[in-house]
Parts: sequence; C-alpha cells; structure tokens
Amino acid sequence: MLAVLDAERARGLDVFAAAGTLDELDASHASVMGRKSRFSEVQRSLGALSEEDRRAVGSVVNDVRAVLLDALGRRRAELEEAAEEALLAADAIDLTLPGRRPRPGSLHPLTLVENEIVDVFLSLGYRVVEGPEIEDDWHNFQALNIPPDHPARTMRDTLYVDVSGHPELLLRTETSAVQIRTMQSQPPPVYIVAPGRVYRRETADATHLPVFHQVEGLVVDEGITFADLKGTLEAVARSLFGEDRRVRLSPSYFPFVEPGAQVAVSCFICDGAGCRTCGNGWIELLGAGMVHPKVLENCGYDSERYTGFAFGLGIERVAMIQYGVPDMRVFPDGDVRFLEQFESVA
Repeated sequence: MLAVLDAERARGLDVFAAAGTLDELDASHASVMGRKSRFSEVQRSLGALSEEDRRAVGSVVNDVRAVLLDALGRRRAELEEAAEEALLAADAIDLTLPGRRPRPGSLHPLTLVENEIVDVFLSLGYRVVEGPEIEDDWHNFQALNIPPDHPARTMRDTLYVDVSGHPELLLRTETSAVQIRTMQSQPPPVYIVAPGRVYRRETADATHLPVFHQVEGLVVDEGITFADLKGTLEAVARSLFGEDRRVRLSPSYFPFVEPGAQVAVSCFICDGAGCRTCGNGWIELLGAGMVHPKVLENCGYDSERYTGFAFGLGIERVAMIQYGVPDMRVFPDGDVRFLEQFESVA
C-alpha cells in the first residue's frame, strides 16, 4: 500500500502539472483521486489492516492527499489566471490603430422637405397636429362636404379597410380629416398644419404613388379673406423656392372649399418664360380655397361669424422641384445610391 501511495503521489503531481485547461485538470483529478482510482482503493482497504498498520498507512494517506490537493489547487489557480489573461488579451484594444469612422446617415429627402415646410408655418405662428391614418367615412368624406355619389368615394379611388362590423373604415385619402378633428376639439381661432402619409388607389408612375405624403393647412378666424390665403401662399412659396417666386391662383373646384383654386409658382428655371420643365412658365403646386360654410357648420362653427382658408400640397412634388428629381418612384425605393446624395443636406 505504501508503494502504491508513493507511486500515486508522483503520478498525480505529474498529471496535474501536465493539465493544460481546467477541463483537463478536472479529468486528472478524477483519475488520481476519484472513486475508481488506486488512491481511493488504498483508502477503502485500511479497514482490513491491523490497528498499528492502519495508523501508519492512514498517516501516509493523509499526507499524500494533502500534497495532491495542494498541487491541484495551485494548478487550478494558474489555469484560471491564464484563462483570464487570454480573455483580456482577446478583448484588448490597440489604441495605436486608426479609428473606424462610422458611416454617416441622413434624413430622407421627404423628411427634409416636410421639416422645411413645417418650419415655415411654425415661423408664421401655426401649430402642428396629427391624426390617425385609418379614418372613418364621416371624417374623411362627409364632414368635408363630399357627397355619397362623388367619384372619390368609389372602390376604384379609395382603399377601404376590411374590418368586420366597420364598413366605414378606410385609409385616409388626405390629411383634411385632421382639420375636421381639430375643429371638433376646439373653438376658433384655428391655425394649424397637418403633415402625414395618405393613401389612394393609384397606379405608380413618374408623378403618382398609391402612398404619398401631404402637408395641409387650415386657418379659421373672424375676418379671414381670400387675400389672407394668397398672401400666406406667397410667403410660403418664397420661403421654399426663393424670394423671386411669383404665385398664380386659377379657379378650381374642391367640395370642401368655396371658392377654390389651383396654385402654381413661377418656374425657377425660366422664371415664367416657358421651358421643358414647366411648359408654360408655371409649376402647379397645390390646391387651396376658402373653407366651405357647410364644412364649418359640420364641425359646430358659426359660418356667419367665422371664415377660413385651407390648402394642401404633396411633399413628393415639392421635393421633386427642389432636388430636380424626375421620377417620384425613387423616393420609396430605398436605393442607397440615391439617398447618399442628401447626406450633406441633412
């Protein structure tokens, strides 16, 4: 037994020293001091010895166990320290290396234009309001004086939402519904702009999209006239397109305004002389007009006391003019080569 203990002590010290990882050390511990090891067999055999031999051999067993456990502990500490150093080395940062410059992002051109338009109206004292993109028939059509037989309310022009029990729900065709909700929620005066996404059943082409963006404005107060509308639109056009821009209003029909007008700005390329871009010297920009008395009454306003004007312009069309983009479809495509051009603008 003493010979076995001496041999196992030597073997254990060698095996523990040779372990290169903590897993190997655990395996070595099991082979040297585990239940099936020769060392454990000696321990179990002590009971068969005489008292004198048991005392002598037992003392050696304790000494060998102490030596092996001490060697095991020291090797474990060494391996744990080595593992921690390896981990730190793997995570080390070489401060002498040149930094990796993050790729800069930028706002989308439509966001840039929307922010610019909204900033113009904020400077004029307007406030920004928003509303739901899923609307009901009353806010989107009826309150805006659009009768049931109007073509805009057919399935060919409007995208309806299939919700059981709610046939009146649809994707808003313009942000005018936000104007209705605002007038219902507060008394006059009202000076607001409502930017947002709108939807129509359109075939996508160079100048049309089924999903696009608008900014609509509404003013309701005592003594508002058509001259206020024209002056406001001139100020906005010059802020967006330059101080030399002129504004032209042509009669047009919209159910929710009376009278209504199509608004065009003088071409910024030919200054109204006529060119390939504009054709006749003018670029159509938006629709506008004085708020129809029936729309005011639908919202609980006294149309004899209050008047107002409203307007709406497509953000994509403004962006096309500002950035010289010939096809509206590039805005939602997400082509990085196109969007990278606006990094310096943002």
